[in-house]
Amino acid sequence: MKYRSVAIDGPSGAGKSTISRTAAGRLGFVYVDTGALYRVIGLRCLETGLLDLEEIQLSMKFSGGEQRMFDGERDVTEDIRKHEVSKAASDCSALPEVRAFLLDLQRDLAKRQDVIMDGRDIGTVVLPDADLKIFLTASPEDRARRRVAQLSQSGDAPPYEQILQDIITRDHNDSTRKEAPLRQAPDAILLDTTGNTFQQSVGLIENLIREKLGV
Repeated sequence: MKYRSVAIDGPSGAGKSTISRTAAGRLGFVYVDTGALYRVIGLRCLETGLLDLEEIQLSMKFSGGEQRMFDGERDVTEDIRKHEVSKAASDCSALPEVRAFLLDLQRDLAKRQDVIMDGRDIGTVVLPDADLKIFLTASPEDRARRRVAQLSQSGDAPPYEQILQDIITRDHNDSTRKEAPLRQAPDAILLDTTGNTFQQSVGLIENLIREKLGV
C-alpha cells in the first residue's frame, strides 16, 4: 500500500504546526512536527551544554491524535515550546550530524502512514517525492504577533520587538545556512497567510489537500 505524504515547509512562526495538526485531524492523516525533533535536541543542549547524540533517546508517540515528544522516559512536549529553546533548536538544525541523525526517522514515519509533515526542508530534502508540497509563510510582523499571543497563554511572552527581531534573525540563519537551507521547493505551492484568521489558513490547506490528493 502506498501512503500519501504532504510536505509543508516555511519560516518560523508561520503557523505550520497548529495549522498542519488541525488539517491532519480533519483529513485522517498523521501529523508529524519535525521541528519538535530538533527542539528536543536543542533542549538537551541548553540543559547540559553538550551535544551528544548518542545520549539522546528521542522518541515520538501519538496519543489521541496528539504528538508527544520524549527524551528517554521524560515527556518534554511542553518544555520544548519555551522561547529560549527555539534558537537552540535552530542552531542545532544547522549541524550536518544532527540532520543526518534525524533523517531516517522522519522518512520512516512517512512510509508507515498517511502523513502531513512540516519543517524547514521537508519538500527539498526529507521527502523530495512527497505527493504534495506547500510553502507556508506570512510577514515577519504577522508571525511575531501570533507568537506573542501564543506565548502569552503560558505566561512566557518576551516583548513583541524582541520576538520580531528573533524571527528576522532566524529567517536569515535558516535561509543562509550551508546544510539544508530553508527554501521553497520548485514544485511547492506558495501560501501566504498574512492577515488570515487561523480557521481561514486551515481551510486553505485542507481544501488544497482535498483537491490535489482526492482525499
